[in-house]
Amino acid sequence: MIATTTTVHTAFGDVPVTYTDQGEGHPFLLLHGGAGSQSVRAFAELLATTRHARVVSPTNPGFDGTPRPTELATIKDLAATHLALLDALDLHDVTIVGNSIGGWTAAEMALAASPRVTSVILVDAVGLTNDVGPMRDFFSLAWHEVENYSYYEPDHFRIDLDTLPAAATQNMAGNRATMLAVAGRAMGDPTLLARLPQIAVPVLVVWGAADGIVPLSHGRAYSTAIADAELDVIDTAGHLPQLETPERLVHDVWQFADKHAAFRPERGGEPPRAI
Repeated sequence: MIATTTTVHTAFGDVPVTYTDQGEGHPFLLLHGGAGSQSVRAFAELLATTRHARVVSPTNPGFDGTPRPTELATIKDLAATHLALLDALDLHDVTIVGNSIGGWTAAEMALAASPRVTSVILVDAVGLTNDVGPMRDFFSLAWHEVENYSYYEPDHFRIDLDTLPAAATQNMAGNRATMLAVAGRAMGDPTLLARLPQIAVPVLVVWGAADGIVPLSHGRAYSTAIADAELDVIDTAGHLPQLETPERLVHDVWQFADKHAAFRPERGGEPPRAI
């Protein structure tokens, strides 16, 4: 899949955004977490090729060797950047799917109330603070500990860092630095929980029961705070269900997005236009 880079316009300046765009049909914006764009690459392809879906997958600026303007310094800034990408691509009736910090970003995008967005899916999202349950201090963990806490079956996903190409290890270090810069060490906003009831679009909260990074109490808090939100717990997944249970996640994501779509081609007519 060939990536494209475009410049989007935000209140804090112009931001180059690299993204892939595949498939046809209901539009999805797929947001990755700290593991970088590779952590959602296969899932994006699976969704685009097995459902009537168009999947746009941006790389968060500063991840995977991409540039990040210093003015882009918070998750709200990241949300504004991706909303500007929806504008640049003129997408409508969008379902946002975000994992980890991508989930936090998706929540902030939902709070921005863009008419382009009709549903949001939060997958093991960070963003809430420890008062809803202690979250693992990611930045204090050794790599093998990150693996242990991230997966239901960590031995299936272990990486030998000593065998990785230099470019890959540099990207991992850069991703970690960017995540610290925009999400902070706590990877949470003390004001977010109180703001969540303002979200007016349908929300599905998906959580891996074995997530040792962000406990299920955070998923329950998200689903309780957002009116009519649904909670979908996957017993055989950890922090990255798109890697451990991709077929289950595709099924659940598609069912929710299709149920809440504002436009379906078989109904005729044109997609709703953003105001």
